[in-house]
Amino acid sequence: MKKLIEGLQKFQSGYFLSHRELFEELSQGQHPRILFITCSDSRVDPNLITQAEVGDLFVIRNAGNIIPPFGAANGGEGAAIEYAISALDIQQAIVCGHSHCGAMKGLLKLNSLQEKMPLVYDWLKHAEATRRLVKDNYSHLEGEELLEVTVAENVLTQLENLQTYPVIHSRLHQKKLTLHGWIYRIETGEVLEYDRASHDFIAPQSSITDTEPEYSFHPRNHAPGSTPFKRPATTRASSNGNGKNGSNRSSLPGYEQFSPEQAQRIYRGSY
Repeated sequence: MKKLIEGLQKFQSGYFLSHRELFEELSQGQHPRILFITCSDSRVDPNLITQAEVGDLFVIRNAGNIIPPFGAANGGEGAAIEYAISALDIQQAIVCGHSHCGAMKGLLKLNSLQEKMPLVYDWLKHAEATRRLVKDNYSHLEGEELLEVTVAENVLTQLENLQTYPVIHSRLHQKKLTLHGWIYRIETGEVLEYDRASHDFIAPQSSITDTEPEYSFHPRNHAPGSTPFKRPATTRASSNGNGKNGSNRSSLPGYEQFSPEQAQRIYRGSY
């Protein structure tokens, strides 16, 4: 507590004084540009990793960056979503997962939580679609590889859940809202964004033009002979497709720890 109180004093005598006009403006109302949905994990700081100013982000945080489908829960997530889109007219929404997510670790061993942490167990059941998808399609993975896939699949699942909210569904239809899926890597500071054209998580500045509607996150069909979730050719790390220096590691951005075969299978269970 002492450190926090000292921080309050430093804020009031430092940052606040140098940004007094901003806070006076904010006292008249908020006009955030982004709805940012992320995990409660203390290692994830939305304003820090995006370098956003006070008032830029409208943030929803909970264990596992989970958005229960519309009508599935009476928590604050739905109310916050409705307010952000309807009252604040936010036109960009981000679901941001992160590496080493404790909630996703818990999801992978859900039954063991029922007696010890029953409230956590009940909450994570809202991510049952993620758990089942991973269980049925990634049984060949384990450890960190399995966790990374779970984090990524969960981001896509929550983006789908967002679309069950009437206000989201309507704004997407009007093309007045865009949804984004991010993964933040704590150990590197890197952020990857889901790219609907390549069906892969890539660096945001490398994103290529959308070829699917904003609301279609899981690809259903591909042209004969095409390979889903393949990194765009213009950003490949090596010409042989097997990773740096001809090794057997994946050249897909964010999946260097996987073999090429494993990397290409990521998200295929989402069809």
